[in-house]
Amino acid sequence: MPQFFSFLPRCRLALAAIFPAMLPAMLPAAPAQAAYPEHQVTIVVPFAPGGGSDIAARVLSKYLTGDLKQPFIVDNRAGAGGNIAARYVAQARPDGYTLMVISSILTINPSLYKNAAFDPVRDFTPIVEIGDAPNVIVTRPDSGISSVAELIAQAKARPDLLNYANPGSGTSPHIAMEYFKVRAGINITNVPYSGAGPSMQAVLGGSTQLGCFSVGAVAPHILSGRLRALVHTGHGRMAEFPEVPNMAQAGFANAESASFQVLVAPAGLAPEITAQLSRAVLNVLKRPDVQETMRNNGFGIIGGGPEQLKARIAHEVPMYREMITRARIKVD
Repeated sequence: MPQFFSFLPRCRLALAAIFPAMLPAMLPAAPAQAAYPEHQVTIVVPFAPGGGSDIAARVLSKYLTGDLKQPFIVDNRAGAGGNIAARYVAQARPDGYTLMVISSILTINPSLYKNAAFDPVRDFTPIVEIGDAPNVIVTRPDSGISSVAELIAQAKARPDLLNYANPGSGTSPHIAMEYFKVRAGINITNVPYSGAGPSMQAVLGGSTQLGCFSVGAVAPHILSGRLRALVHTGHGRMAEFPEVPNMAQAGFANAESASFQVLVAPAGLAPEITAQLSRAVLNVLKRPDVQETMRNNGFGIIGGGPEQLKARIAHEVPMYREMITRARIKVD
């Protein structure tokens, strides 16, 4: 019996050493995290169907549905210059199931509206910089204006005569043209329309002498000879129209602007989902047929990842703030 009691302390010591190692096996296994995506993903577009953001979103939805094995659908939520959709996405759960393809209004609207109701840096997770397109100032060939120098000369000689059409107050073409007017010291009356189609018809029909549009919207009319391109707001030369100078070449340095298309999610999206979506979208953008579709709609593919897009947003927010302030642009 004394031997039995002397054995107990040794037994307790042995169990104390073994039990911690056995504990994980005795506890119920934690459920494995589901692979993303496990159900439908919505890509919100802040505009009506047919525009650049809508086209980019539908291209992505088609290929992401196949590549990631879950449906990616497009939800057009137009209104308030894009602010309604942007705020909706900013308030959505950051779980990867609500995304947004948005244009340059992401960096324009916070300076354009008294209450845009979203912050482009604080409220969103940058995923991919899809592409962009410069704006182009155009006129009819019979206008008597064949260069930027002639445009400035006419505007100074007859300051109340010239007018221009743009696709809407607060759009990138509108801001680009107003900023050009400030830099050139000229007056050209602004005539805003409710989209690229109506404003284009105004220039083609002669209701306005000039227009400012994204290159994708106006390219067919330049190619057909119905409109003449005077200058564009991008960098370098445009591949489609190498003869058209940019703003710097026309004598206005630091006046570049372009309408971009980017993919973002609500702030707080998990880094692993951000990385997965970025890889998937960048692979889609490498497809020759996707690149052709984007080119045909006037957008050059950029294919920049989260850090590149984050840097662009940080650069463009103050850039547009300065342009809007200097040009005294206001919207109702």
